[in-house]
Amino acid sequence: MKHLFLAIFFTINTFFAWSQQKQPKLVVGIVVDQMRYDYLTRFWDKYSEDGFKKLANIGFNCKQTHFNYMPTYTAPGHASIYSGTTPANHGIIANTWYDKIAKTNVYCTSDENVLSVGTTTNMGKMSPSKMLVTNFADELKTANKQAKVIGISIKDRGAILPAGHQADAAYWFAGEEEGKWISSTYYMQTLPKWLEAFNKKNSANTYLQQPWETLLPIAEYAESIADNNPYEEVFEGEKAPIFPHNLPALRKANKNYDLIKSTPFGNTILKELALEVIQQEQLGADAITDLLAISFSSPDYIGHQFGPYSVEIEDTYLRLDREIAELLTFLEKQVGEGNFLVFLTADHGVADIPQHAIDNKIPAGYFEEKATLQAVNKALFEKFKVENLVENLSNYQLFFNHELIKEHQLNLIDVENVAVNFMLQQKGISKAVSATSMKSAEFDSKILANVQRGFHQVRSGDVLFVLASGWINKWTKKGTTHGSPYNYDTHVPLLWYGTNIKQGKKTEQVAIADIAATLSVMLHIALPSACDGKAIEELVK
Repeated sequence: MKHLFLAIFFTINTFFAWSQQKQPKLVVGIVVDQMRYDYLTRFWDKYSEDGFKKLANIGFNCKQTHFNYMPTYTAPGHASIYSGTTPANHGIIANTWYDKIAKTNVYCTSDENVLSVGTTTNMGKMSPSKMLVTNFADELKTANKQAKVIGISIKDRGAILPAGHQADAAYWFAGEEEGKWISSTYYMQTLPKWLEAFNKKNSANTYLQQPWETLLPIAEYAESIADNNPYEEVFEGEKAPIFPHNLPALRKANKNYDLIKSTPFGNTILKELALEVIQQEQLGADAITDLLAISFSSPDYIGHQFGPYSVEIEDTYLRLDREIAELLTFLEKQVGEGNFLVFLTADHGVADIPQHAIDNKIPAGYFEEKATLQAVNKALFEKFKVENLVENLSNYQLFFNHELIKEHQLNLIDVENVAVNFMLQQKGISKAVSATSMKSAEFDSKILANVQRGFHQVRSGDVLFVLASGWINKWTKKGTTHGSPYNYDTHVPLLWYGTNIKQGKKTEQVAIADIAATLSVMLHIALPSACDGKAIEELVK
C-alpha cells in the first residue's frame, strides 16, 4: 500500500511539474534544404561559436536522425517533418508526380482555385491543398486560434507545406524579372503593407551587384576538392565553375533574379525576411506560442550544381552559419533568451557526383529513365502483345495504363511480375517491388521498408524500384541529386535549442517523424492527425 501511495504521489508530482513547464513564446523551425549530417562535422572547425556550434554545444544534438522513406525530396521532406508521418499517409509523394486519373504531372502545391498575390505571374497560384493530413502548425492553430503561424522560403513548397492548412501567411520568392516576396489568395487578398515596403528595398538586387567570392582565402578550404574540377555544372555564361563567380555579368543569362537562388545570398535575403516577419508580426510578443517555419533553399540549388565536396558548398555553409548566428542573436534580443524554441534539421541529404565517386573507386553510376521506359514497354509487348502498357516512369515508379490492361483482359499481377523481373535485370537497379506486394505485405528490411513508407496507395505507381548505391538519374555527368533511401540522402542534422532544452546528445536513431511528435508533447497539444512518430524522451521527460 505504501509503495502504491508513493507511486501515485510521484506520478501526480511529475504531471504537475510537466504541466507547469514554461512554454515557448515562439517556435522557430529551421529546415536547411539538402543538408547532409556530415556538413555539421566536416566544416565544424570553421564555424563560428554563435551559429551551428551554439545549437549543438548548448542545445541538444540528435546525431542519428534519418528519413525513413523514399524518395527523399524537398516536398515530402517538409511535409514529413511537420506532419510527423511519411508520404504513405500525408500523400506528398514527390515534388511533382504523375496523376493516374488526370494522366498528367501535378506539382505538390499547385492550386488552380487560388490566385497570385504580389505578382502578375502564376508563381503565386499555390496552396497546401494536396497535403492530406494535418501537421504540427495546424494543431497549434487548432489549440489556440490566436497563435500566429507563418512559413517563409525561397521555394513555395518550403514555405507552404510546413505552415499547414490554417496558416496566417506563407511567403516565397518570385525570381526571374520579379525579385520579390509573394503569396497566394489562399492566405490573403493583398500583401501586408510592411512586406510591400520590404519588397521595395529590393535587397536581392544589391547582392546580385557584387561577385560571389569565398568568405575565407580559398586555400583554407581544405575540406573540399579543388575549385577547378570536371564534375561541377557551370552557370550559363561561365567557362569554368570557379571563384569568383561574377554575378553582375551572369544575371541576364541566368534568368536575372533566379540567379540569387543558386548563391549563398539566397539564404541572406531569407534571413532578412525572417527578422522582418518576427518584428512586424510581433511573433513571440505574448504568452501564446507562435510558429515561424523557415526553409533555407539555396543550399539545394548550390548542391545540385556543384556537389557535396565543392568549395561552393563549403562556402555556402560557412556563410549560412553566420546567418544562423545573426538569427539567434536577434531572437534573444527581440523575444528574450529562454522564451523561444528552435529546432534545425534538413529535408534530405545528397549523393556525391557519380563521376567523382567513380574516379575515386566508389560504386556509382547513371540511370537512364527514357531508355528504360522504352525497354520495359518492349519487354511487356513481347509478353502480352500490347503496346505502351507503361504510360509513365517517374520518381522511381512505373505507372501502368490500366485502361489497356482492362481492355485486353490482362491479369494485373502478371503484368506487375513481368515488369518487376525486367527492372531487376537492368544495370543500376538494386530492388524492385510491385504495388500489390506493397499493399499486401509489410517489409522490415531498411531499404524496402523505406520504399513502403513512401508508397501512397492512391497516388503511387504500380512498380517501385531502387537504384543501386551511388546511382542517380542521368541528365548530365556534371552535378548531382538526391532521392534514394541510402544514408547519404537520409542522414540529416537535428538540433534543439531554447525553452526547456537542456544540453545533451542522443546517439540512438531518431526518425524524422519524431520531430512533430516531440513538439506536440512539448506544447501539450494534439498530435497531427496521422503522426506515427515518437516523442524524443530525453527532450520531453
